[in-house]
Amino acid sequence: MIKCNKFSNFYSEYGRALDNREAALFIGAGLSAGTKLKTWPELLREVADDLKLDINKETDLVALAQFHVNEKRGVRTRLNQLLRDTYGADRPLTENHRLIAKLPVETVWTTNYDQLLEKAFREAGKLYDSKVTTGDFSTTERGREVTIYKMHGDITHPQEAVLTKEDYEVYNIKREVFTNTLKGDLVNKNFLFLGFSFTDPNIDYILSRIRVLMWENPRQHYCVMKWPSKPKSRKKEADYEYEMRKLQLRTDDLKRYGIEALMVNEFSEITELLEELNKQAFRKHVFVSGSAHEYAPMTRERVEKLARMIGERTIREGFNLVSGLGLGVGGAVLIGAMEEVYRDDRAPLLDRVIMRPFPQLSAKDPKRAETYTKYRNDLLSTVGYAVFLCGNKEDPHSKKVVLADGVIEEFEIAKALGRHPIPIGATGHAAKKIWDEVSAAPEKYFPGVDVRKQLKVLGDAKKSDKQLVDAVFEIIRETQGRPAS
Repeated sequence: MIKCNKFSNFYSEYGRALDNREAALFIGAGLSAGTKLKTWPELLREVADDLKLDINKETDLVALAQFHVNEKRGVRTRLNQLLRDTYGADRPLTENHRLIAKLPVETVWTTNYDQLLEKAFREAGKLYDSKVTTGDFSTTERGREVTIYKMHGDITHPQEAVLTKEDYEVYNIKREVFTNTLKGDLVNKNFLFLGFSFTDPNIDYILSRIRVLMWENPRQHYCVMKWPSKPKSRKKEADYEYEMRKLQLRTDDLKRYGIEALMVNEFSEITELLEELNKQAFRKHVFVSGSAHEYAPMTRERVEKLARMIGERTIREGFNLVSGLGLGVGGAVLIGAMEEVYRDDRAPLLDRVIMRPFPQLSAKDPKRAETYTKYRNDLLSTVGYAVFLCGNKEDPHSKKVVLADGVIEEFEIAKALGRHPIPIGATGHAAKKIWDEVSAAPEKYFPGVDVRKQLKVLGDAKKSDKQLVDAVFEIIRETQGRPAS
C-alpha cells in the first residue's frame, strides 16, 4: 500500500510537468506482465534448446538471439515468427494501461513489441501517432493527442524489430532518428520510467550521452523500482543482501542521469501510484453536474446566474471547466466560462474549456444505460472536483418531477474514483440528497481538510449567490493548500 505522502515530491514535480505539457513516459516490458505475454526467457526458450543451451543459465538474451541468427546464416525467420506468435494475438488490457491512457501525456516511449498501449489509447478515445519505423517520422497524424515511439519496433514489422546483438550494434545507423528524438525529449521533458529494468544497452548509451550534454544540470526524471523480496529461508539471506546492495548502487548511479528511483515493495503498487497520479494530473479540472426541469426552491433566473458565476470563477481561479452540458445548467456554466476566457487573452480556449456533450441515444437502445455509464466514468476520470447543482427531470411516464438518476450516478462514480464532490444543497433535488450524505461525513470525501463551514453555507438557500460560489472555491483551495485569490 502506497501512502500519498511517500512520493509527495514526485507527485508535485511530475504533476507540474503534466500541467505544463512537459511530461513523458517510458514503458518497459514489466508493465505488460499481467497480460500473460511471454517474458524474454520464455520467448527464447526454444531457441536456447536448439543451441543446446540452458535458458535458465543465460543472462545475455540479446547475444542468445544473435547466436541463433548466426547458426541460421543470418536468417531470422524463426525469430520473426516467434515475435508474431507471441505479440500478435489480441490481449486484454491491464488497469495500468488504462490509467496511463487517461494521463494528459503527449509523449510515450516504449521498448515493447506489443500493441497494448495503442489499444489503451483507442479505448480511451485518444488519437495517437505511432512511430514504429524511421519512415514513420516523415508523416504526422493530424489532430494527434499522443505520440507513441516504438523504440525497438513492434509486431507490425517483426523483421525490423530490434532483437539481436547486431541490431543493437547498428542501432544508431539504422534508427538514428529514434536516438536523436529521445535525446531531445530527455532534455525537454520529465520522464517517468515504468516496467523498465535499465539493463537495455541502448538506454544506457543514450542516458550517458544525455549526461554529457546536460553535464551537471540534467532534467529531473523518475523510475519505479521494486525492492527485492525478503527470503523465507535463512540460506538465501546472503543472496538477498547482495541484491539489496547491488540495487542501492544502481539507484545511486541513476542519479547521475537525473533519475530518482521510486521504490515499491510490490509491482501492484504501480497501480496505486498511477491512480494517485491521475488525481494529481486533473486536480485543476472542475466538472459541473446538474440538470433542471424545475428550479424550485430557487428561481430559474437565480440557478442560471449561479451556474454562470461558477463557470466564470472556474476560469478566473486558474482551473479548467469540464462540462457535459446538462439540461438547464450546463449551458449557463459554459457561457460564464467562455466569457471569462475571452476576457483573458492568455487563457487558451482548448485547454480551459472541455465540452463533452452527452450522447443522445434512443430510450429503446439496449446499450443506452451501458453507454451512459461509460461516458460518465470517462468524464469523471479526467477531473478532480465535481460540483452538483439541482438534479431533477420530468418522468416521461408520470410527468412528475423526480430526482435525476444520472446526477446521482455521477456522484457515485465520483466517490468510486476518489474525486471531491461539492454539492450545492441549496439548489435542492439530487444536489440536496448528495449534500446530506457529504455533510454527514465530510472527512470521508475531504480527508485531512476541515470543510464543514463551507458545506454548511452550501446547504443554506438564504446565502447569496456570491457566498455560495465563494464556498465552492474555498473548498477547492483548501484541498489544494492554496491561498485565497
